[in-house]
Amino acid sequence: MGLFSVFSKKKQKEDLEKGIDKTKQSVFAKLSKAVAGKSKVDDEVLDNLEEALVTSDVGVHTTLKIIDRIEARVAKDKYLGIQELNTMLKEEIVDLLEENNSGDGADFDIPENKKPYVIMVVGVNGVGKTTTIGKLAYNFKNVGKSVVLGAADTFRAAAVDQLTIWAERVGVPIVSQGMNADPASVAYDTLRSAIAKNTDVVIIDTAGRLHNKINLMNELSKISRVMQKLIPDAPHEILLVLDASTGQNAIEQAKQFIAATEVNALALTKLDGTAKGGVVIGVSDQFKIPVKYIGVGEKMEHLQIFDRKEFVNSLFD
Repeated sequence: MGLFSVFSKKKQKEDLEKGIDKTKQSVFAKLSKAVAGKSKVDDEVLDNLEEALVTSDVGVHTTLKIIDRIEARVAKDKYLGIQELNTMLKEEIVDLLEENNSGDGADFDIPENKKPYVIMVVGVNGVGKTTTIGKLAYNFKNVGKSVVLGAADTFRAAAVDQLTIWAERVGVPIVSQGMNADPASVAYDTLRSAIAKNTDVVIIDTAGRLHNKINLMNELSKISRVMQKLIPDAPHEILLVLDASTGQNAIEQAKQFIAATEVNALALTKLDGTAKGGVVIGVSDQFKIPVKYIGVGEKMEHLQIFDRKEFVNSLFD
């Protein structure tokens, strides 16, 4: 690993630790309360731990799974001290994330046999979808990939303008037809342009909200079908952007979009502004969809590839 890479990794770790500090402080306070005055892991500690995890927005479903696993380890080893609980908790959460293929810590890269690599970005308005697209474009460009953006969120007046500003800021081309244009037509033109220019990555923005779930499902399906006329397996990635600061509401949003389209990757934004970062663990486990990106600040480099070990270590160390 080169010297630049070492400094880059160190900076990313520092940004991550700073970005999830509010969640860390909240989790630590609750865990400290859970084990106060105890010398070993007993039923009361497990009950208190369960409450601490649920109130940290890990979610009931995932919390019970973690508690069951820790309970099994306690029963097997007969005696476990409080000092070992932190290690156990970290190990079980890392294992859960690994089971759901979350956080492999890879770089911003694309499969060699997928060019252009097509990412369709979905999510409700206000979660940071357009910002995430801009940061994705920046990071792909930063590792030497060519990128084109498609402004297929044509239902919201400011959406095309916002994406255009990001395209100019990052220095990547954008394909747009203005407000009220056919989103599928925009996506088709974007892919056609990308193929003609041998572009590496295509990122397609989509509407955050239509009148109902059926409309949303039909629109996203139409965009996919039209893109497949040019690239049969497009989109390669359907990325759902969720706002971590909404906690359990993010899980409800995930349910709606997963019902509407075949989401296969998640991005959790605004971790730096919330103490509800535990939702990263819960949303991945509940839907068996990998968390691929996390937002830990406002700068373009603050969108990171999710690394489960770094995340859990930063949260519990």
